Amino acid sequence: MILYFLSEIPDDSLLPPDLYSPYIMTTRTRFAPSPTGYLHIGGARTALFSWLYAQKTKGKFVLRIEDTDRERFTQASVDAILEGMNWLGLDHDEGPIYQTDRFDRYDQIIKQLLEQGDAYYCYCSKEELETLREAQRAAKEKPRYNGKCSNLTEPVLGVEPVVRFRNPKEGSVIFNDLVRGSVEVNNSELDDLIIARADGTPTYNLTVVVDDMDMEISHVIRGDDHINNTPRQINILRTLGAEAPIYAHVPMILGDDGKRLSKRHGAVSVMQYRDDGYLPKAVLNYLVRLGWSHGDQEIFSIEEMTELFSLEGVNKAASTFNTEKLVWINQHYIKESPVEEVAGHLQWHLDQQGIDTRNGPQITDVIDALKERAKTLIELAASSRYFYEDFDDYDEKADKKQFKAAVPDILQKLNEGFEAIEDWNPENIHMVITDTCEALELKLGKVGPPLRVAATGTAMSPSLDITLNLIGKERTVERLNKAIAYIQTKFAE
Repeated sequence: MILYFLSEIPDDSLLPPDLYSPYIMTTRTRFAPSPTGYLHIGGARTALFSWLYAQKTKGKFVLRIEDTDRERFTQASVDAILEGMNWLGLDHDEGPIYQTDRFDRYDQIIKQLLEQGDAYYCYCSKEELETLREAQRAAKEKPRYNGKCSNLTEPVLGVEPVVRFRNPKEGSVIFNDLVRGSVEVNNSELDDLIIARADGTPTYNLTVVVDDMDMEISHVIRGDDHINNTPRQINILRTLGAEAPIYAHVPMILGDDGKRLSKRHGAVSVMQYRDDGYLPKAVLNYLVRLGWSHGDQEIFSIEEMTELFSLEGVNKAASTFNTEKLVWINQHYIKESPVEEVAGHLQWHLDQQGIDTRNGPQITDVIDALKERAKTLIELAASSRYFYEDFDDYDEKADKKQFKAAVPDILQKLNEGFEAIEDWNPENIHMVITDTCEALELKLGKVGPPLRVAATGTAMSPSLDITLNLIGKERTVERLNKAIAYIQTKFAE
């Protein structure tokens, strides 16, 4: 909690601007997605920034589901948002709060604004409004409602009206955006926006104001596509006698091609990144650097993010999504994270690929062996398959290059040594391979590669002593015998 009593307010030049407020305040941020689709990467970044700010200031993070658009609403979208937040570990202190549970409250506010004369019924048809806009565009004017119904004293029979907020005509709205700085908009540029549809349902600009007011949101951190709504919302708050929250509008995210991030750029759903093999910590680390920086540091733990994050550090310019950098960060976390943590996420991918891990080595041991090469969990899961499953085919190129006519004798000699091992461990396995090279007067390059293909079916694996130790003695001997028979048959044909 951040407390500044009026008699104790410090010199504001010594206080970070995003922490200053001339009244007692507990920081309260919110993330308010609309459940009309999945949790996309831009929304996830907004949620992260809001969550981090609440964490840093010992405040509260509220999750609000803005589900008043019932035509586009789906329960699957709600589930996807909650799943994405849970996967990322962005736990909320309050919520989820659903706007559809608050319709009575919105009706109350709409009635209040009507009674105060700060709202009015509008009977203009869609066709009439479109004709107005076309005329304004033709005259090179900004399309806006002309206030035709603002002074009506009698209802228009047979027409279900909308309700418009009576925006002030004089003066301007000035607010200090923590990312963009001071913003001023003349009220003359704002028209009377609709706050209730003809069917009585409230619109976004009304519900968001009432919710932020009732939930005592202190800081609104959101995408800069909302900045045009901010002056209108501040005017509604003023009319209701409420303090406006502090705003921070973060810039948009661009795709690799420099265009605004969208579905055409591929995986923009948070859960798609899980499906593609990324660790949630890697996604969070990448997102926090997507528009915010702390010197040249690239890798941040959750603790470091919380300690170092500031809204002043958020860039004003749009950020470009760089998939290669995300892959690099993900590879770092696969290598550096505790294997037990990686194993929890890898198990999901093993299940997705149909790999049964009940008959084989510990997943943590496999991760230790493979993590230096893996960029994603999908790669890690695929590379681990031969530790748990036998195979009928060999990599075509490796087969052609390594399985020569003399190889069965080499594999047979190796198997004699492997069968004699009583304590199956990397040291003893390495000794058998070395002894075989010496006995056959061959260099390791003639023994190791065909052994690797015979044991794993591929030309790539960790060091042979570690690989064979994880595969196990019985399975190794069986695979070498199978390879011997296969090569002998191949050259007998």
